[in-house]
Amino acid sequence: MTTNWTTKATGTGVYAEVNSLNLYYEIHGSGRPIILLHGGLASGETFGPVLDALAAGHQVVVPDLQGHGRTADIDRPIDIRLMADDIAALIDHLGLEKVDLVGYSLGGGVAFFTAVKYPEKVGKLVIVSANIRRDAIPAEMLAQQEQVGSAAVEFMKETPMYQLYQRVAPRPEDFGRLLDKIGESMSRDFDFSEELRGIQVPTMIVCADADMAPPSHYVEAFKLLDGGIRDGGWMGEGRPKGGHALAVLPGLTHYNIGTSPLLAAVALDFIEEHRSQG
Repeated sequence: MTTNWTTKATGTGVYAEVNSLNLYYEIHGSGRPIILLHGGLASGETFGPVLDALAAGHQVVVPDLQGHGRTADIDRPIDIRLMADDIAALIDHLGLEKVDLVGYSLGGGVAFFTAVKYPEKVGKLVIVSANIRRDAIPAEMLAQQEQVGSAAVEFMKETPMYQLYQRVAPRPEDFGRLLDKIGESMSRDFDFSEELRGIQVPTMIVCADADMAPPSHYVEAFKLLDGGIRDGGWMGEGRPKGGHALAVLPGLTHYNIGTSPLLAAVALDFIEEHRSQG
């Protein structure tokens, strides 16, 4: 696994006690709140210029998910449903009535289940490079994921994931434990088609044109939202009734979409359109 990250030194963060988790988060900018959720083996600071763009007109809350970054692990699996409960508790902790969610990869799954389980807390949902079904992932990528575990620590010491973890984690020695938990999480089969079909908040699905799953998978997911199955019409009357959208970003991969200015542009366009309509 390789990735291209733009890290930046961020401001001083604070911790919230949620669900027995000492959850680290930072707040940048001001305005309508967005919670920005990072990918697996990363932390909030890996968003780089995406964070700058989003925070130019919004209050952006950037947590480090369970076992990632500056948030120490606890005795429970890495499960996007459980981490969704953490984000809902963070929303309550901050006294926010409703937030927009932007989540990438693992964070996209967390954002998705936050909206599924707590739709009353979510205004707009942007899920980036998050697969709806495990079988959408090519066999060669699944084979790579099967190698993720503590036995791979030595091979990952030159990667930005390992180096970031060693620099910021409360217990740097836990990196192998995190790999074991991530590997176990990725080994489980899943199909969230019905949850997506029943989503109650306006949702934009975003992917790279060379993502982990093929663009056709994200088109299929968009169809579950009543999208891409008819002409949109001169006045947009044929678009999905829930206000949903799809963005396929050109020239990107699963590993650099999270830092692309294109991601910030489409996310802001979607969120700001929702705000003006609201």
